[in-house]
Amino acid sequence: MAGHSKWKNIQRRKNAQDAKRGKVFMKMAKEVFIAAKQGGADMDTNPALRLAVDKAKSNNMPNENIDRAIKKATGDLDGVHYEELIYEGYGPGGAAVIVEALTDNKNRTASEVRYAFNKNGGNLGENGCVSFMFDRKGYIVIDQDSTSINEDILLLEVIEAGADEMESLDDCYAIYTDVEDFNEVKEQLEDKGFTLETAELTMVPQTLSPLEQDEARKMVKLIDMLEDLEDVQEVYHNLDADEDVINQL
Repeated sequence: MAGHSKWKNIQRRKNAQDAKRGKVFMKMAKEVFIAAKQGGADMDTNPALRLAVDKAKSNNMPNENIDRAIKKATGDLDGVHYEELIYEGYGPGGAAVIVEALTDNKNRTASEVRYAFNKNGGNLGENGCVSFMFDRKGYIVIDQDSTSINEDILLLEVIEAGADEMESLDDCYAIYTDVEDFNEVKEQLEDKGFTLETAELTMVPQTLSPLEQDEARKMVKLIDMLEDLEDVQEVYHNLDADEDVINQL
């Protein structure tokens, strides 16, 4: 899963830049809205909402923004109706791409996503055309500077909590779990006093797709353009490329 972690580290830096433009708050509000709409406003009985709220707070989203999104979802405030959409397709060189979106206008979102694919040498496909290449996983990040525990001891703690795998990266530890174990692992690690930089459900590619440098650069531009769309929440892919190409993000 090293390729996935490499991309996630790039995403951590991008999220910090996006936060300055207010993009993260908008995306977090939509996630909170959908979770509350589908499962209710009680975080004790709605783990999806608890996860969305924790994610929003970790991105320093104000509590009043979170409360407003929940109230809109439960009908206490007037609000728009969001729909969850998933697009699948191929980037340059045939790399797999999955786009998750939340939108109040399906036609607008479909047009923008299709334009991004076409402009950057990719093409949209039918639902299911690439999703079989990915596994849904829980993904947790612990910053190495936030803990004094050495890697071997941390690995034992992670395994004891029920996680599947842990990777040691340049400045953090990346932990993977089964979806059904995610909340339990997250809560156990928090109870043990660990500070979680990231805790989310994600899509992990089963294999990575190596591309020639020119195709990889086009793929990077496609991903970047998709992530900049207001309605797009997440972009998953299986690109394997040199660090200097990826760093263009």
